[in-house]
Amino acid sequence: MTSKTSRWLALALGVTLGGMNTAHATSAKTPASKDDPYLWLEATHGARAMDWVKRQNAITEKAFASSPEFDRTRNQVLEVLDSDARIPYVSRMGEYLYNFWQDKDHPRGLWRRTTLDEYRKADPKWETVLDVDALNKAEGKRWVFKGAQCLRPAYTRCLLSLSPDGGDAVEVREFDTRTKSFVKGGFELPIAKTQVGWIDQDHIYVGTDFGPGSMTRSSYPRIAKEWTRGTPLASATTVYEGKPGDLAVSAYRDLTPGYERDFVHVATDFFHGETYLRKDGKLVKLDVPSDASPDAHREWLLVTLRSPWTVGGATYPGGALIATRFDDFMAGKRTFTVLFRPDAHTALSYYAWTRHHLILDELHDVQSRLEVLTPQAGEWQREAMPGAPAMSTVDVVDTDPDHSDEYWLTVTGFLTPPTLERGVLGQGAAEAIKHQPAFFDASRFSVSQHFATSKDGTRVPYFEIAPKDMKLDGSHRTLLYGYGGFEVSLQPSYSGAIGRAWLDRGGVYVIANIRGGGEYGPAWHQAALQANRPKAYQDFAAVAADLVRRGVTSARHLGAEGGSNGGLLMGNMLTHYPQLFGAIACEVPLLDMKRYTHLDAGASWVAEFGNPDDPEQWAFMKTFSPYQNLHKGMHYPPVLFYTTTSDDRVGPAQARKMAAKMEGMGIPNVWFYENLEGGHGTGADNRQSAHMHAMVYDFLWNTLR
Repeated sequence: MTSKTSRWLALALGVTLGGMNTAHATSAKTPASKDDPYLWLEATHGARAMDWVKRQNAITEKAFASSPEFDRTRNQVLEVLDSDARIPYVSRMGEYLYNFWQDKDHPRGLWRRTTLDEYRKADPKWETVLDVDALNKAEGKRWVFKGAQCLRPAYTRCLLSLSPDGGDAVEVREFDTRTKSFVKGGFELPIAKTQVGWIDQDHIYVGTDFGPGSMTRSSYPRIAKEWTRGTPLASATTVYEGKPGDLAVSAYRDLTPGYERDFVHVATDFFHGETYLRKDGKLVKLDVPSDASPDAHREWLLVTLRSPWTVGGATYPGGALIATRFDDFMAGKRTFTVLFRPDAHTALSYYAWTRHHLILDELHDVQSRLEVLTPQAGEWQREAMPGAPAMSTVDVVDTDPDHSDEYWLTVTGFLTPPTLERGVLGQGAAEAIKHQPAFFDASRFSVSQHFATSKDGTRVPYFEIAPKDMKLDGSHRTLLYGYGGFEVSLQPSYSGAIGRAWLDRGGVYVIANIRGGGEYGPAWHQAALQANRPKAYQDFAAVAADLVRRGVTSARHLGAEGGSNGGLLMGNMLTHYPQLFGAIACEVPLLDMKRYTHLDAGASWVAEFGNPDDPEQWAFMKTFSPYQNLHKGMHYPPVLFYTTTSDDRVGPAQARKMAAKMEGMGIPNVWFYENLEGGHGTGADNRQSAHMHAMVYDFLWNTLR
């Protein structure tokens, strides 16, 4: 959801910001114990641990990545990832449209730009701003581009984030888009979990590793400072200092012309925080619920609610979006207009401002529909935007809220390659500018939505992509994917890789919209928090059972896949529902819930899972901690664990220890693979990603015979 405070949701997931790996240094000194003989695998770069990783990689490579079949799968996926026919998505910065592009000739990528007139052409001319591969060659590094923050309105000075290995830890350097070079003597920060933002050309807000005690236990900045150009970082002025137990602290300036304001945001945990207006050297707290997200834009204050709020004589439900005038709110008035009110089938996915309008993306049974709101006194004017076809998703990918009502959106579905459209609200229908070609023959497949009944009677939706002529005889190799956490929704989207590597082989692909996600708003997420976490796993198991009941597949032919929080889901399928699956792919997972808060960014997720150091909470957490729920003599389906050495978010220790423990118990068909680069993802470049995807799909396909 678009908002200035929601950046900390991305931060806690490690989506955009980086971090110094202090947890690795601590865990490397942890000795083995009788309770956990595999603690030595927590030493991320330890010699003994890395020797074990190399041996495991060799075994797995030989089994699943050394055949002509694997080469074909990898090359098919790589063709998709490297294809020049992909849509080059852009974001507007002034007169230019910027794009980051990776392909065969530029594996680490080009940061480039063009104009709108040029972009409309079938083969636009691009101007390279930064060649990351050339930079790596010049510096003898392996930098991975992690984005740029450019100072409005000129967009000529940018703060670039570069990761040394694809992890969340980044080096920040100031860059000039006019000279296409780094600014000599400009703002520069060494590798750390850094948050930066422009104030003006000579000042930035910065949160980073200032030294011992300056990071939270979640490994994110605890202190926000104002730093002046040309002065040492040590002289930066402290704006706010949080507590070690906070998730993160940030400061930022809203640079909207005529509405420049400074804010401090304190994320106390993943779903709670405090936002302050910084004015004349003082901080004034925005008086909204701690689990709400306030967003100041021009004269308006929008508040997204996670729980009901009674204020000003009215009660607004959780999941609602409400608005009032910012100055009125700061003066004490509490009269709001409801912009979105959820119901049993509909939730707000996100919103995006243009200059004069607000675009809402609403999910109705996990399918997109857009609505345009125009601010006015009382109820805002409403108008529907053309939506996506059934089983599809519409995403607003960029707007220009400072200057115009321009918007860019994509329309896509499981079988429909994305179309990129550009429009200006009030000036007719959007123009289709780019079409991605099909990477597989979709005419042979159909998409359907079904509902399974979970253990407690809850209806759980899932999407199924299957051959049109499929006989319901239980014989089809089926891949069931899930996540179920952090209010993240899984929506219809096109994947040429899945089409080529799974569907074209005759497989069935299924996405389960289980509780813990955001498909039906905050309540759907909150239903699977902490002690209720097993409900997410019951939902996934219910979908698996429904696929068998309907005759789509059988346990022998049913595989499951998930990563990160979805890896925890896979761990629970492995330990609690092994009879439902023929194979499981468990990627960059959380698995040892007893230790997770002491590893990498784990402490940031206590609000989601619970605190294992609290005996009362560990009493319920141990029921869904896969590492503690392994038992000798049990039958477990074949499993492939995948992780990366450079993952400084979840960390590789979780997958390492689970695989080692299972092997130590004599459990057969346990496979492990660890890529050096890529962070909390599938690779630092397209070739690494293709290798990972091919290994997973071939493992599942060959195992689910």
